[in-house]
Amino acid sequence: MPADTPAAGRRQRVPALSPDERRAALVAATIPLLQAHGPTVSTRQIARAAGVAEGTIFGVFSDKAALLAATVLSAFDPETTLVSLRAIATEAPLRERLTEATRVLTERLSARMNLMVTVHTHPTAFGDHKELMSQLNAGRERVTAAVVELLEPDRHRLRRSPDSIAQLLMWLVTVAVRTEEFGKNDVNTLDRDDIVPLLLDGVLLRPSCHHGEETTGC
Repeated sequence: MPADTPAAGRRQRVPALSPDERRAALVAATIPLLQAHGPTVSTRQIARAAGVAEGTIFGVFSDKAALLAATVLSAFDPETTLVSLRAIATEAPLRERLTEATRVLTERLSARMNLMVTVHTHPTAFGDHKELMSQLNAGRERVTAAVVELLEPDRHRLRRSPDSIAQLLMWLVTVAVRTEEFGKNDVNTLDRDDIVPLLLDGVLLRPSCHHGEETTGC
C-alpha cells in the first residue's frame, strides 16, 4: 500500500470550522427555532439543531442574547432584497416597477414578520436593543434607497419626492403584511394587491381610469 494512501476503513478528520463559519452555522440553525419558539428557545435546542455541543455556542457568542441578536440581523440582512430590487428594469412603466418592488418587499417581510414582532415585544432578550434596532433600521434605509432609485426616472410626474413615496410604500407593505399575518376585519384590511393602486391612484374612483392603463390624471 502506498505511503500516502489512507488505511482502509480509517475515518478522515473533518476540518474544523473557523469562528466565522461556526457563527454562521449556529445562526442558520437558530432562525427557524426563534421563529417557532420565540426567545424562550434554549441553547440546548439550538446546539442540537446545529449538531454541536452546547458549550460550542459560548465559544463564539458571549451569551444567548448575542446569538439571538445575530440571528435577527442575519434574518433581515438586506443584501438579497437589494439584488432583487436592483434587477427591476428602470425603463419599465412606473406601475410595473412598483408592483414588482412590492412583491419583493412583501415576500421578504412576510417570511420574517413574527421575528420583528418578537424583537419589539421581548426587547431584553436580544441584549442591547437600541443597537439592534439601529442596525435593523440601517438595513431598512438601504432597502428604501433602492426603492427611491426605482422612482427617480418618474420624479417629474410625482406629487411628492421619491424618498417620501418610497417611505410610504415601505409603510403600506408593513401594514399589509401585518394584516395578513395577524388577522383581518373590514376596518383594517389591506391586501398586498391594493398597495400600488392605493399609492398611485389614491382612494377615489375616477371614471377616466381603467385597470392596466396609466392615463393622465390616474
